[in-house]
Amino acid sequence: MSKTVTVTLDTGTLHLDLEPGHIPLNRLLGFAARVSSKRKFLLVSKVLGKHYPVSPKFMSWSYRSLARAVLKSDIGAGSLWIGMAETATGLGYGVFEAACREGAEQALFIQTTRYHLDGIERLEFEEAHSHATDFFLYYPEQTKHREQFLTAETLVLIDDEISTGLTFLRLIKAYQRVNPGLRKVFIVSLVNFAHPDDRAALEDQAGVAVEWVCFRQGRLRFEDKRNAAIDSITVNVSGNGACKKALLAWPGRLGLDAPISLEKDVLEQLCRSGFSRDERPILVLGTGECNAPAYLLGRELESQGFKVKVQSTTRSPIHQGNDIGRVCRFEDNYDDGIPNFIYNLNPDDYGDIILCHETPLCDALNDRLHAWRAISARFELQPDSPNHAKLHFFRP
Repeated sequence: MSKTVTVTLDTGTLHLDLEPGHIPLNRLLGFAARVSSKRKFLLVSKVLGKHYPVSPKFMSWSYRSLARAVLKSDIGAGSLWIGMAETATGLGYGVFEAACREGAEQALFIQTTRYHLDGIERLEFEEAHSHATDFFLYYPEQTKHREQFLTAETLVLIDDEISTGLTFLRLIKAYQRVNPGLRKVFIVSLVNFAHPDDRAALEDQAGVAVEWVCFRQGRLRFEDKRNAAIDSITVNVSGNGACKKALLAWPGRLGLDAPISLEKDVLEQLCRSGFSRDERPILVLGTGECNAPAYLLGRELESQGFKVKVQSTTRSPIHQGNDIGRVCRFEDNYDDGIPNFIYNLNPDDYGDIILCHETPLCDALNDRLHAWRAISARFELQPDSPNHAKLHFFRP
Protein backbone atom coordinates (compact mmCIF):
# COMPACT_ATOMS: atom_id res chain seq x y z
CA MET A 1 0.00 0.00 0.00
CA SER A 2 1.42 3.40 -0.99
CA LYS A 3 1.78 6.32 1.42
CA THR A 4 1.53 9.96 0.36
CA VAL A 5 3.93 12.58 1.73
CA THR A 6 3.00 16.23 1.12
CA VAL A 7 5.60 18.99 1.42
CA THR A 8 4.80 22.71 1.22
CA LEU A 9 7.51 24.84 -0.39
CA ASP A 10 7.63 28.54 -1.22
CA THR A 11 7.43 27.59 -4.90
CA GLY A 12 4.56 25.09 -4.66
CA THR A 13 3.42 21.82 -3.12
CA LEU A 14 5.25 18.53 -3.59
CA HIS A 15 3.36 15.22 -3.32
CA LEU A 16 5.25 11.93 -3.08
CA ASP A 17 3.27 8.69 -3.41
CA LEU A 18 5.67 6.25 -1.76
CA GLU A 19 5.82 2.53 -2.33
CA PRO A 20 6.70 0.44 0.77
CA GLY A 21 10.38 0.39 1.69
CA HIS A 22 12.72 -0.54 4.52
CA ILE A 23 14.44 2.83 5.00
CA PRO A 24 12.41 5.72 6.45
CA LEU A 25 12.13 8.50 3.89
CA ASN A 26 13.27 11.16 6.37
CA ARG A 27 16.51 9.20 6.78
CA LEU A 28 17.15 9.63 3.07
CA LEU A 29 15.59 12.95 2.10
CA GLY A 30 14.70 16.48 3.01
CA PHE A 31 13.12 19.04 0.70
CA ALA A 32 13.73 22.56 -0.61
CA ALA A 33 12.74 25.03 -3.32
CA ARG A 34 15.04 25.45 -6.30
CA VAL A 35 15.78 28.81 -7.86
CA SER A 36 14.84 27.56 -11.33
CA SER A 37 12.02 28.17 -13.77
CA LYS A 38 12.23 24.60 -15.10
CA ARG A 39 11.99 22.65 -11.86
CA LYS A 40 11.03 24.40 -8.65
CA PHE A 41 11.74 21.77 -6.03
CA LEU A 42 14.77 19.86 -4.78
CA LEU A 43 15.04 16.53 -3.01
CA VAL A 44 17.74 17.28 -0.45
CA SER A 45 19.64 14.03 0.04
CA LYS A 46 20.80 13.14 3.54
CA VAL A 47 23.01 10.38 2.09
CA LEU A 48 24.79 12.08 -0.80
CA GLY A 49 27.10 14.48 1.07
CA LYS A 50 26.23 17.39 -1.20
CA HIS A 51 23.70 19.83 0.23
CA TYR A 52 23.70 18.21 3.66
CA PRO A 53 26.63 17.02 5.84
CA VAL A 54 26.88 13.22 6.02
CA SER A 55 29.16 10.78 7.83
CA PRO A 56 31.57 8.82 5.59
CA LYS A 57 30.28 5.61 7.19
CA PHE A 58 26.74 6.28 5.98
CA MET A 59 28.00 7.22 2.52
CA SER A 60 30.04 3.98 2.39
CA TRP A 61 26.96 1.96 3.36
CA SER A 62 24.94 3.50 0.51
CA TYR A 63 27.69 2.85 -2.04
CA ARG A 64 28.11 -0.76 -0.97
CA SER A 65 24.37 -1.46 -0.88
CA LEU A 66 23.77 -0.10 -4.37
CA ALA A 67 26.82 -1.86 -5.81
CA ARG A 68 25.74 -5.20 -4.34
CA ALA A 69 22.26 -4.76 -5.77
CA VAL A 70 23.76 -4.33 -9.24
CA LEU A 71 26.18 -7.24 -8.86
CA LYS A 72 23.36 -9.62 -7.97
CA SER A 73 22.78 -9.72 -11.72
CA ASP A 74 25.20 -10.69 -14.47
CA ILE A 75 27.05 -7.57 -15.63
CA GLY A 76 28.80 -9.35 -18.47
CA ALA A 77 32.37 -9.24 -19.72
CA GLY A 78 32.78 -5.49 -19.34
CA SER A 79 30.86 -2.70 -17.63
CA LEU A 80 30.83 1.09 -17.88
CA TRP A 81 29.78 3.00 -14.73
CA ILE A 82 28.75 6.63 -15.26
CA GLY A 83 28.20 9.20 -12.51
CA MET A 84 26.08 12.21 -13.41
CA ALA A 85 27.43 15.74 -12.98
CA GLU A 86 27.38 17.68 -10.88
CA THR A 87 25.49 16.21 -7.99
CA ALA A 88 26.13 12.48 -8.40
CA THR A 89 29.78 12.42 -9.45
CA GLY A 90 30.81 11.42 -5.92
CA LEU A 91 27.98 8.91 -5.66
CA GLY A 92 28.95 7.44 -9.03
CA TYR A 93 32.58 7.02 -8.05
CA GLY A 94 31.62 5.58 -4.66
CA VAL A 95 29.34 2.93 -6.18
CA PHE A 96 32.01 2.05 -8.75
CA GLU A 97 34.67 1.75 -6.03
CA ALA A 98 32.39 -0.45 -3.92
CA ALA A 99 31.63 -2.64 -6.95
CA CYS A 100 35.36 -3.14 -7.57
CA ARG A 101 35.86 -4.14 -3.93
CA GLU A 102 32.89 -6.53 -4.23
CA GLY A 103 34.54 -8.33 -7.15
CA ALA A 104 33.51 -6.49 -10.33
CA GLU A 105 36.10 -7.03 -13.07
CA GLN A 106 36.74 -5.13 -16.30
CA ALA A 107 34.82 -2.18 -14.91
CA LEU A 108 35.42 1.39 -16.07
CA PHE A 109 34.19 4.55 -14.34
CA ILE A 110 33.65 7.90 -16.00
CA GLN A 111 31.58 10.92 -15.05
CA THR A 112 29.77 13.47 -17.12
CA THR A 113 31.00 17.03 -16.76
CA ARG A 114 29.97 20.60 -17.45
CA TYR A 115 33.53 21.60 -18.34
CA HIS A 116 35.03 21.92 -21.80
CA LEU A 117 38.14 19.93 -22.65
CA ASP A 118 39.54 20.91 -26.04
CA GLY A 119 40.75 18.24 -28.43
CA ILE A 120 38.91 15.30 -26.84
CA GLU A 121 35.94 13.61 -28.49
CA ARG A 122 32.69 13.61 -26.53
CA LEU A 123 29.06 12.62 -26.52
CA GLU A 124 26.70 15.52 -25.89
CA PHE A 125 23.22 15.38 -24.42
CA GLU A 126 20.96 17.49 -22.22
CA GLU A 127 19.22 17.26 -18.88
CA ALA A 128 15.95 19.04 -19.60
CA HIS A 129 15.02 20.09 -16.04
CA SER A 130 18.48 21.14 -14.89
CA HIS A 131 19.60 24.63 -13.95
CA ALA A 132 22.47 24.11 -16.44
CA THR A 133 21.65 21.82 -19.34
CA ASP A 134 25.04 21.33 -21.03
CA PHE A 135 26.55 17.95 -20.21
CA PHE A 136 29.54 16.31 -21.83
CA LEU A 137 30.63 12.71 -21.72
CA TYR A 138 34.22 12.54 -22.94
CA TYR A 139 35.88 9.53 -24.48
CA PRO A 140 38.63 8.16 -22.23
CA GLU A 141 42.18 9.29 -22.99
CA GLN A 142 43.96 5.95 -22.54
CA THR A 143 43.67 3.46 -25.42
CA LYS A 144 42.67 0.53 -23.21
CA HIS A 145 40.02 2.65 -21.46
CA ARG A 146 38.66 3.86 -24.79
CA GLU A 147 38.33 0.25 -25.95
CA GLN A 148 36.46 -0.60 -22.73
CA PHE A 149 34.24 2.44 -23.24
CA LEU A 150 33.28 1.42 -26.78
CA THR A 151 32.71 -2.29 -26.08
CA ALA A 152 31.04 -2.48 -22.65
CA GLU A 153 28.22 -5.01 -22.49
CA THR A 154 26.65 -3.33 -19.47
CA LEU A 155 26.00 0.34 -18.74
CA VAL A 156 25.49 1.38 -15.10
CA LEU A 157 24.04 4.89 -14.89
CA ILE A 158 24.14 6.53 -11.47
CA ASP A 159 22.28 9.61 -10.22
CA ASP A 160 21.04 10.77 -6.86
CA GLU A 161 17.35 10.82 -7.85
CA ILE A 162 15.18 10.20 -10.88
CA SER A 163 11.99 12.06 -11.70
CA THR A 164 11.39 11.16 -15.36
CA GLY A 165 14.40 9.20 -16.65
CA LEU A 166 14.55 11.40 -19.76
CA THR A 167 18.18 12.40 -19.21
CA PHE A 168 19.19 8.75 -18.98
CA LEU A 169 17.24 7.87 -22.11
CA ARG A 170 19.07 10.59 -24.03
CA LEU A 171 22.39 9.30 -22.73
CA ILE A 172 21.57 5.67 -23.55
CA LYS A 173 20.60 6.55 -27.13
CA ALA A 174 23.74 8.66 -27.60
CA TYR A 175 25.90 5.85 -26.22
CA GLN A 176 24.27 3.17 -28.37
CA ARG A 177 25.32 5.10 -31.47
CA VAL A 178 28.97 4.41 -30.60
CA ASN A 179 28.47 1.01 -28.94
CA PRO A 180 25.72 -0.99 -30.68
CA GLY A 181 26.84 -4.07 -28.72
CA LEU A 182 25.33 -2.80 -25.47
CA ARG A 183 23.09 -5.51 -24.02
CA LYS A 184 22.01 -4.28 -20.57
CA VAL A 185 21.47 -1.06 -18.61
CA PHE A 186 21.23 -0.54 -14.85
CA ILE A 187 19.69 2.71 -13.66
CA VAL A 188 20.91 3.29 -10.12
CA SER A 189 19.72 6.03 -7.78
CA LEU A 190 19.14 6.72 -4.11
CA VAL A 191 15.45 7.37 -4.83
CA ASN A 192 13.37 6.90 -7.97
CA PHE A 193 10.15 8.83 -8.58
CA ALA A 194 9.82 8.24 -12.31
CA HIS A 195 6.23 7.51 -13.37
CA PRO A 196 5.63 3.90 -14.51
CA ASP A 197 4.76 5.20 -17.98
CA ASP A 198 8.13 7.01 -18.15
CA ARG A 199 9.94 3.86 -17.05
CA ALA A 200 8.12 1.77 -19.65
CA ALA A 201 8.92 4.30 -22.37
CA LEU A 202 12.61 4.29 -21.45
CA GLU A 203 12.77 0.49 -21.44
CA ASP A 204 10.98 0.32 -24.81
CA GLN A 205 13.13 2.94 -26.51
CA ALA A 206 16.39 1.61 -25.05
CA GLY A 207 15.74 -1.71 -26.76
CA VAL A 208 17.90 -3.63 -24.26
CA ALA A 209 17.30 -5.10 -20.82
CA VAL A 210 16.90 -2.39 -18.14
CA GLU A 211 17.05 -2.89 -14.36
CA TRP A 212 16.21 -0.19 -11.81
CA VAL A 213 18.06 -0.07 -8.48
CA CYS A 214 17.19 2.32 -5.62
CA PHE A 215 16.43 2.55 -1.88
CA ARG A 216 12.93 4.05 -2.14
CA GLN A 217 10.58 4.64 -5.04
CA GLY A 218 7.16 5.96 -5.90
CA ARG A 219 5.54 8.77 -7.87
CA LEU A 220 6.07 12.49 -7.66
CA ARG A 221 3.65 15.34 -8.34
CA PHE A 222 4.32 19.06 -8.01
CA GLU A 223 1.76 21.85 -7.89
CA ASP A 224 3.47 25.02 -9.05
CA LYS A 225 2.80 28.24 -7.14
CA ARG A 226 3.88 31.59 -8.50
CA ASN A 227 6.35 33.31 -6.19
CA ALA A 228 7.40 36.62 -7.65
CA ALA A 229 10.38 37.02 -5.31
CA ILE A 230 11.90 33.65 -6.29
CA ASP A 231 10.74 33.59 -9.91
CA SER A 232 12.45 36.91 -10.56
CA ILE A 233 15.86 35.62 -9.43
CA THR A 234 18.29 34.74 -12.18
CA VAL A 235 21.61 33.06 -11.43
CA ASN A 236 24.29 32.55 -14.05
CA VAL A 237 25.11 28.83 -14.03
CA SER A 238 26.70 28.50 -17.48
CA GLY A 239 30.46 28.53 -17.78
CA ASN A 240 32.44 30.69 -20.16
CA GLY A 241 33.20 27.79 -22.53
CA ALA A 242 36.97 28.00 -22.08
CA CYS A 243 39.02 24.81 -21.93
CA LYS A 244 39.47 23.81 -18.28
CA LYS A 245 41.92 20.94 -18.72
CA ALA A 246 44.75 22.72 -16.88
CA LEU A 247 42.48 23.14 -13.83
CA LEU A 248 41.07 19.61 -13.61
CA ALA A 249 43.15 17.13 -11.60
CA TRP A 250 40.41 14.63 -10.70
CA PRO A 251 40.62 11.82 -13.31
CA GLY A 252 36.99 10.73 -13.23
CA ARG A 253 36.07 12.70 -16.34
CA LEU A 254 38.48 10.74 -18.55
CA GLY A 255 38.20 7.19 -17.22
CA LEU A 256 39.20 5.13 -14.17
CA ASP A 257 39.61 1.34 -14.20
CA ALA A 258 40.40 0.99 -10.47
CA PRO A 259 39.72 2.88 -7.24
CA ILE A 260 41.85 5.85 -6.21
CA SER A 261 44.01 5.43 -3.11
CA LEU A 262 45.48 8.20 -0.97
CA GLU A 263 49.00 8.17 0.46
CA LYS A 264 49.33 6.04 3.59
CA ASP A 265 50.71 8.90 5.69
CA VAL A 266 47.90 11.31 4.79
CA LEU A 267 46.96 11.82 8.45
CA GLU A 268 50.55 12.63 9.44
CA GLN A 269 50.75 15.17 6.62
CA LEU A 270 47.44 16.72 7.69
CA CYS A 271 48.59 17.02 11.30
CA ARG A 272 51.66 18.96 10.15
CA SER A 273 49.33 21.64 8.74
CA GLY A 274 48.08 22.57 12.23
CA PHE A 275 45.16 20.19 12.42
CA SER A 276 42.74 20.87 15.30
CA ARG A 277 41.75 18.10 17.71
CA ASP A 278 38.85 19.47 19.78
CA GLU A 279 35.63 17.59 20.49
CA ARG A 280 33.70 18.95 17.53
CA PRO A 281 33.57 16.94 14.28
CA ILE A 282 35.74 17.66 11.28
CA LEU A 283 34.06 18.81 8.06
CA VAL A 284 35.71 17.71 4.82
CA LEU A 285 34.40 19.76 1.91
CA GLY A 286 34.57 18.77 -1.75
CA THR A 287 34.15 21.24 -4.60
CA GLY A 288 31.58 20.92 -7.38
CA GLU A 289 32.20 17.87 -9.57
CA CYS A 290 35.32 17.00 -7.57
CA ASN A 291 33.73 15.69 -4.38
CA ALA A 292 35.06 12.11 -4.25
CA PRO A 293 38.43 13.17 -2.74
CA ALA A 294 36.56 14.68 0.22
CA TYR A 295 34.89 11.32 0.83
CA LEU A 296 38.22 9.46 0.55
CA LEU A 297 39.86 11.77 3.09
CA GLY A 298 36.81 11.78 5.35
CA ARG A 299 36.70 7.97 5.33
CA GLU A 300 40.38 7.78 6.25
CA LEU A 301 39.96 10.23 9.14
CA GLU A 302 36.90 8.37 10.37
CA SER A 303 38.82 5.09 10.33
CA GLN A 304 41.39 6.76 12.60
CA GLY A 305 38.71 7.52 15.19
CA PHE A 306 37.78 11.11 14.26
CA LYS A 307 34.20 12.34 14.09
CA VAL A 308 33.76 13.42 10.48
CA LYS A 309 31.16 14.91 8.16
CA VAL A 310 31.51 15.22 4.38
CA GLN A 311 29.84 17.79 2.16
CA SER A 312 30.45 19.65 -1.10
CA THR A 313 30.10 23.06 -2.67
CA THR A 314 27.80 23.32 -5.67
CA ARG A 315 26.70 25.75 -8.35
CA SER A 316 23.07 24.74 -7.94
CA PRO A 317 21.03 27.74 -6.66
CA ILE A 318 18.60 26.73 -3.87
CA HIS A 319 16.16 28.91 -1.95
CA GLN A 320 16.63 29.16 1.81
CA GLY A 321 13.85 27.37 3.69
CA ASN A 322 12.61 23.89 4.56
CA ASP A 323 15.74 21.69 4.74
CA ILE A 324 18.07 24.45 3.57
CA GLY A 325 18.79 26.37 6.75
CA ARG A 326 21.78 28.42 5.64
CA VAL A 327 23.02 29.67 2.27
CA CYS A 328 26.59 30.81 1.69
CA ARG A 329 27.41 32.23 -1.75
CA PHE A 330 30.90 32.80 -3.17
CA GLU A 331 32.81 32.81 -6.44
CA ASP A 332 33.74 29.60 -8.25
CA ASN A 333 37.32 28.31 -8.51
CA TYR A 334 37.20 27.28 -12.19
CA ASP A 335 37.60 30.76 -13.74
CA ASP A 336 33.97 30.82 -14.89
CA GLY A 337 32.94 33.82 -12.82
CA ILE A 338 29.75 32.11 -11.67
CA PRO A 339 28.41 31.82 -8.12
CA ASN A 340 28.98 28.71 -6.06
CA PHE A 341 27.17 27.78 -2.86
CA ILE A 342 27.49 25.75 0.30
CA TYR A 343 24.32 24.95 2.21
CA ASN A 344 23.59 24.25 5.87
CA LEU A 345 27.10 25.21 6.93
CA ASN A 346 27.77 26.73 10.34
CA PRO A 347 31.56 26.85 10.72
CA ASP A 348 31.23 26.96 14.51
CA ASP A 349 29.82 23.40 14.43
CA TYR A 350 33.23 22.02 13.41
CA GLY A 351 36.63 21.80 15.04
CA ASP A 352 38.22 22.13 11.62
CA ILE A 353 37.15 22.46 8.00
CA ILE A 354 39.27 20.88 5.26
CA LEU A 355 38.57 22.13 1.74
CA CYS A 356 39.46 19.50 -0.89
CA HIS A 357 39.96 20.95 -4.36
CA GLU A 358 41.54 19.97 -7.66
CA THR A 359 42.26 23.46 -8.99
CA PRO A 360 45.30 25.52 -8.00
CA LEU A 361 44.80 27.98 -5.17
CA CYS A 362 43.11 31.15 -6.37
CA ASP A 363 41.41 34.23 -4.92
CA ALA A 364 38.05 32.44 -4.65
CA LEU A 365 39.55 29.52 -2.70
CA ASN A 366 41.69 31.77 -0.53
CA ASP A 367 38.62 33.80 0.34
CA ARG A 368 36.83 30.66 1.57
CA LEU A 369 39.89 29.35 3.41
CA HIS A 370 40.21 32.59 5.36
CA ALA A 371 36.46 32.95 5.98
CA TRP A 372 36.20 29.41 7.39
CA ARG A 373 39.73 29.31 8.92
CA ALA A 374 40.06 26.15 6.85
CA ILE A 375 42.83 23.88 5.63
CA SER A 376 43.44 23.55 1.90
CA ALA A 377 43.80 20.00 0.55
CA ARG A 378 44.72 20.11 -3.13
CA PHE A 379 44.25 16.82 -4.99
CA GLU A 380 47.00 15.60 -7.31
CA LEU A 381 47.44 12.28 -9.09
CA GLN A 382 50.88 10.75 -8.78
CA PRO A 383 52.39 10.64 -12.29
CA ASP A 384 54.05 7.26 -11.77
CA SER A 385 50.86 5.63 -10.44
CA PRO A 386 47.61 6.64 -12.15
CA ASN A 387 45.37 5.36 -9.33
CA HIS A 388 47.41 6.83 -6.47
CA ALA A 389 46.84 10.38 -5.25
CA LYS A 390 48.43 12.93 -2.96
CA LEU A 391 46.71 15.69 -1.01
CA HIS A 392 48.79 18.82 -0.52
CA PHE A 393 47.76 20.41 2.78
CA PHE A 394 48.13 24.11 3.52
CA ARG A 395 46.62 26.39 6.13
CA PRO A 396 46.84 30.07 5.18
